[in-house]
Amino acid sequence: MKDLSDIFEIQKTCEYKGEVYHVRDNGYIFRLRKSNKRKRPLDEIWTNGKINKQRGYLSFSSEAVHRIVASAFHKKPSNKHVVDHIDTNRQNNRPENLRWVTRFENILLNPITLKRIIYKYGSIDKFFENPSSPKDGQLEQTYSWMRAVTKEEAETCLNNLENWAKQDKIPRGGQLGDWIFRKINSDEESESTNYIKSMTPNAAQERVFLNDKPNEFPCTPKIIEANPLKTYYNNIKEGDVFFRNNNRQYVVVKREFSKDKKSILVLTRADYKYKENKDGEQVAIPISNIKDDFSYDDLPHSLNYVNFHNNLYVHSRETGFLPKEYLEKIFDDYTL
Repeated sequence: MKDLSDIFEIQKTCEYKGEVYHVRDNGYIFRLRKSNKRKRPLDEIWTNGKINKQRGYLSFSSEAVHRIVASAFHKKPSNKHVVDHIDTNRQNNRPENLRWVTRFENILLNPITLKRIIYKYGSIDKFFENPSSPKDGQLEQTYSWMRAVTKEEAETCLNNLENWAKQDKIPRGGQLGDWIFRKINSDEESESTNYIKSMTPNAAQERVFLNDKPNEFPCTPKIIEANPLKTYYNNIKEGDVFFRNNNRQYVVVKREFSKDKKSILVLTRADYKYKENKDGEQVAIPISNIKDDFSYDDLPHSLNYVNFHNNLYVHSRETGFLPKEYLEKIFDDYTL
């Protein structure tokens, strides 16, 4: 299964704030190492950034990823222009979803944004009268539904939101994330989720691609108790297999509760290495079968999240090829 970073058609190079980036039309960026300078931890890796939990945007080394992508693919008219996410999904940084607009145009030219403001304030006039005083309870600002998407998923999302913007009422569900990934005009009751059931009972996994295959999560509790996250936390031990797929598996390095105690963060490392076989193909070999000297720190690492939702343990992870040091910093930021 391909990583989203490898699914692209166009790659460009741009300079942004003194840094040179390769930028792909899937929203992934690759910062080049500065000439005659030491390589930094985030240099020369493909990534779509880190989620800003407060604002929903993806950032990279204190820079907004959407501005870097927009700079590579679209000419900025003036310093007064900002980037508009056309489908309002702040993590969809595909170039076709980005455009430079003024702050005024950002409100009035996007029918999706305009419709959300009308529901939030009652009318566009009331928004301009007092932007700090929205009506209560009609359409909260939420980022939980937002995620990086394939080209096909982006088209579906935009189509659904544009259809919603033409409606005279909020579709059933009340929250944007409840129905963003299903047909909004359908009368059928359906649960909209961003995850699929895993191979392990009581486990699910975040849907990253349309053709995702279920993984195994061996640490998942077989019995759901009164405090489900605490039960899962107690099941996770260093060195245990945390998830397994396609004959590859990752084992636990460390785990901890998030600061708000609503999720578990699990740092894992690969339990395999790629070796060349007699046919010159790169194949995954279990660590237990390798006698060469090597450092575990050099193996691929993954940062995973576990939440409990709809009576399921839902697993998600940071996407992209990220160095261990970067993942450890995220782990510390959300746990300490």
